[in-house]
Amino acid sequence: MRAIFVTSNENKRREAEGVLGVKLDAASPELPEIQSLDFAEVVRHKALAAYDALALDLPPTPILVEDSGIVFGAWNGMPGALTKWFLESSGNEGLLKMLASFEDRSARAVCCVAVVDGAGEVEVFTGEVGGTISEEPRGEGGFGWDSIFVPEGSSRTYAEMGEEKNSDSHRARAFRSAGKWLAKQ
Repeated sequence: MRAIFVTSNENKRREAEGVLGVKLDAASPELPEIQSLDFAEVVRHKALAAYDALALDLPPTPILVEDSGIVFGAWNGMPGALTKWFLESSGNEGLLKMLASFEDRSARAVCCVAVVDGAGEVEVFTGEVGGTISEEPRGEGGFGWDSIFVPEGSSRTYAEMGEEKNSDSHRARAFRSAGKWLAKQ
């Protein structure tokens, strides 16, 4: 399978390749990103923008885009698809401070992958993992908010899990679904 993964985040590309078991061509055209709490809406829009940016220069090749984030139970869906912007402005320590006055520390890690086929049709795949938010950042591995998310059934954060995280993370679930769909095309 040949596919292009549109991301500027090498960590995400490496995780996606590991899940799919294939080398993905990389591209990172400058794409507009709509602001919405709905992950599927964000990736659908990004996928079509990527298709417009890349399709003219390529033979029909699936194009993949991804958006992921953390959803705090106490915040009714926030930061959600806006996680990247929250992290850029406050970091994990800031997220923890904003959550400090809430008893509810439940969270969901969410990833949506959109695949655009050669005809410009979009399919969206979602992966979710429930869990909690730690009291403080823990672990050296991972990236983004991995040091504060503890998946259900574990006492370790994603960052403390290292590569083990990739076996059943939100991103792994979404990319596995996308990979099954791609294999049928």
